[in-house]
Amino acid sequence: MMRKKRRKFTMEFKREAVRIFESGQKPISVVARELGLHVNVLGNWVHRLGRDTLVVAPVAPGSLTPSEIEVELTQLRKDKARLEMEVEILGKATAFFANRNR
Repeated sequence: MMRKKRRKFTMEFKREAVRIFESGQKPISVVARELGLHVNVLGNWVHRLGRDTLVVAPVAPGSLTPSEIEVELTQLRKDKARLEMEVEILGKATAFFANRNR
């Protein structure tokens, strides 16, 4: 049984394929077929490269760069975890003092 030779695609081709799909004009299966790709291949590219292609459009003055967004997201996640822990501690303290005053 002969196997097909694995094709290699440039990053530019992959980004363009993802951009075409994300334009929302055609379903992923149609875009994949038109480009001669298996739908799973294009799906993987969308998953991996989709975030990068969203930043290709001109950035409005005063908006955050992708690296700044990443830093901000990391900080927000840390803050969320800290706040959740504080809420848990306050809940336990409230229960403790409510039982103590009985």
